[in-house]
Amino acid sequence: EVIMPQPVLAGRNENRLRALSAAHGDLPWSTDLDALLGDAHYPVYFDAQTTLLRFAAVKKAIAAGKHVYVEKPAAASVEEALTLHRLAREAGVKHGVVQDKLWLPGFLKLKYLIDTGFFGEILAVRGEFGYWVFTGEDQPAQRPSWNYRKDDGGGIIVDMLCHWRYVIDNLFGNVRAVSCFGATHIKKRWDEAGRPYDADADDAAFATFITDTGVICQFNSSWVTRVRRDDLLTVQVDGTKGSAVAGLRECYIQPDAATPRPVWNPDIPSPIDYRAGWTRMPDNRPYDNAFKAQWERFLRHVALDEPFRWDLREGAKGVQLAELGLKSWRNRAWVDVPGL
Repeated sequence: EVIMPQPVLAGRNENRLRALSAAHGDLPWSTDLDALLGDAHYPVYFDAQTTLLRFAAVKKAIAAGKHVYVEKPAAASVEEALTLHRLAREAGVKHGVVQDKLWLPGFLKLKYLIDTGFFGEILAVRGEFGYWVFTGEDQPAQRPSWNYRKDDGGGIIVDMLCHWRYVIDNLFGNVRAVSCFGATHIKKRWDEAGRPYDADADDAAFATFITDTGVICQFNSSWVTRVRRDDLLTVQVDGTKGSAVAGLRECYIQPDAATPRPVWNPDIPSPIDYRAGWTRMPDNRPYDNAFKAQWERFLRHVALDEPFRWDLREGAKGVQLAELGLKSWRNRAWVDVPGL
């Protein structure tokens, strides 16, 4: 089957909409969301606004009978996220949440290793995410300024723990407990117009998760770190039979039989080239853009009623983990993660 959507762009800034339209073949656009939601020609609403604007718009779209597909976080609170899930179910519309990292080539390779038993028993997972986001003072920032203001829904814990929830749940087991510590390292930044502002949202987070399978997962997330690793995101999985390190596209493996035998001796240069002992997994299949891959599955869910399990309830789990991560930080304590 061929499913060919006919998109219309919706937004608040006419100039940006006009430029985006021109860059993509003069797509239709409008700043009147209410009118578009009332147009039966458009059965699907995709919300990619800032987090604080999402709940009201998606709620309105559901009330208009639209199928809804939303960026994460699905809402600003667990209560709002679960409300959207309930409303969508009651309205009988289809619904989904972006969980793009599951379709990254590196993570698909990691999933293949898990499914084929490469690791043996998985023991622990360590994720390193982040890069240096310029403050905007001397060089333009690569992220929008609202990301660094609490009142605008900013903060790396809210942003990234939603990602780590679905990554861990889908690959290593359901998250059952979290310990998280956040930090606001840079307290002054400059916005898109070059104006200084107080950056009061967390820009780094250090979190540990325990799953129902007993796997311990540790993820560091930072917008104030400089990269000296293979990629902006790397995840190392250690098991009894082998280990792997996955990035956005590549995945390197080291089976038990190829594992070197290091001996601690800081008085001499290491005789082992540790990187040389890892093997790059080949690209044995084509890989598509991760966002596109999930979007196409959602469209097939809408048009052909094919299964699609990455719904608003799954999105609510990410919001829940972010809330509990913030609670853990406030209380400096482990927090259990109950089922929704």
